[in-house]
Amino acid sequence: MTPDQYCQERAAKSGSSFYYSFLFLEPLRRQAITALYAFCREVDDVVDECPDKLLARTKLAWWRAELTALFEGRPNHPVTQALATSLKTFSLPQEQLLEIIDGMEMDLDHVRYNDFKALHLYCYRVASVVGLLAAEIFGYRDRLTLKYAHDLGLAFQLTNIIRDVGEDARRGRIYLPQDELSRFGVTETDLLQACYGEGFRQLMAFQVGRARTMYQQAFAQLPAADRKAQRAGLIMAAIYQATLDEIVRDNYRVLDQRISLPPLRKLWLAGKTWVTA
Repeated sequence: MTPDQYCQERAAKSGSSFYYSFLFLEPLRRQAITALYAFCREVDDVVDECPDKLLARTKLAWWRAELTALFEGRPNHPVTQALATSLKTFSLPQEQLLEIIDGMEMDLDHVRYNDFKALHLYCYRVASVVGLLAAEIFGYRDRLTLKYAHDLGLAFQLTNIIRDVGEDARRGRIYLPQDELSRFGVTETDLLQACYGEGFRQLMAFQVGRARTMYQQAFAQLPAADRKAQRAGLIMAAIYQATLDEIVRDNYRVLDQRISLPPLRKLWLAGKTWVTA
């Protein structure tokens, strides 16, 4: 299996909405974004699938060393070998790739966030930085596109947090800000026991409103000159926004199930957005 085949398999098996946005890209950009996505999956899985925190830190330290090896021209892992090809064409700063690892490591240190300001740094590292790297791969002429990419990444992460509230709580992590839980009278026990009271629904409506505002803020900053180049990101946004709509339609039942779109609908949204964006 070649490094690119490894990354492709990693992306396809994940079932992520991101995979559908890659399908319409030209081969060079598709190879690069698939390698970047595979890197994100590798380091994310270290934290999600390794219950021993010391071992998880050791593995993340290995990935930091592997990034050093990548930028010194001696990558060892299939993902970094695939990224090495991308570095020849696209600007993917080592500092930003390291910051993604820093974000993943925050899950070992922080399982609660007092307020949205505290949560924002986590979202920046695990999502906005990925958005900035993706914008480099997709291509742009106006640097305002980077502000769009930053905010779109944040909107994606807010959507993930909303979708995965119950799953994350069972893993011991609560990303919803503590002050907002208190404001709406929702306890951590409510989340773990899947209590769908009116306070919870109001809390989730507030979270969805914030995410939707962030999508609109991102779209407002995308220059017309770069809209075509950034269509892959707009495909992701269409799928993620449709997921938010499903969550609202299902009355925010995210504590005991994971709401997602069927593959055919994701593919339909991807094709429609690619043509109309």
